[in-house]
Amino acid sequence: MTAKLLPTRTVAKPWGCDTLPAPFAAPAGERIGEIWFEPDAALPDLLVKYLFTCEKLSVQVHPGDAQAPFGSRGKEECWLVLNAEPDARLAIGFREPVSAEAMHAAALDGSIEHLLEWHGVQAGDFFYLPAGTVHAIGPGLALIEIQQNSDITYRLYDYGRPRELHLDEAVAVAAGEPHPPAMRRRLGEQESAVLVDGPHFRLERLCGLPDAGLAARFPAAALVVPVRGNVTAGGLAVAAGQCAQVSSLRDIGFDPKGEALVAAPI
Repeated sequence: MTAKLLPTRTVAKPWGCDTLPAPFAAPAGERIGEIWFEPDAALPDLLVKYLFTCEKLSVQVHPGDAQAPFGSRGKEECWLVLNAEPDARLAIGFREPVSAEAMHAAALDGSIEHLLEWHGVQAGDFFYLPAGTVHAIGPGLALIEIQQNSDITYRLYDYGRPRELHLDEAVAVAAGEPHPPAMRRRLGEQESAVLVDGPHFRLERLCGLPDAGLAARFPAAALVVPVRGNVTAGGLAVAAGQCAQVSSLRDIGFDPKGEALVAAPI
């Protein structure tokens, strides 16, 4: 078995934070919104990020594979909430069905924010967002995001910030409908679970030691993201805040009191 730590990229955002939770640190004078783990050539289709928010993100949407520009992939993603301040919220999908024309008009006047379904969240909440899901993230949150490796984002509304909007592209790919309840759940503090099983990737949350079938469910290369405690793989120690790419999940040492995410493309 081979294992390697993926290098990180620190991404400043207007909605980011100047103070990050350990083990991360924001450079002086910068507001960091995302920590990316750079994909390796052996697993180019998945991207793992940490997100830290002190202001609202834009109201936005991502295209699917069939809608993405030629030569690029779409973006389906999921979020696991790590920390949430009181009253922290996420918006996913609409409260009621919305036509393309109404969505466009609401994006222009800013009322689209109030058409969305906002969810109060806490640590352990999980959301899967199919491509085409209109969404927004509020302040006071730390998340792990697992996604298709794509950075195509169409902004519908950005609270007056001087960034480009993409109304025509966004409305063309957006699903003007509620988010299916089956695609979100609240996990117990020590609950292991299969979080995603396709169509683009598989994702599991492991609390404590995994069952004997883990390697069979991830038969090829995978990403391992410790959330609490350390993981050992091929003689490599992987700590919380890091992400390792492993050629196999056989003989990996998981912390019996820890928590980790394991992801692989399908």
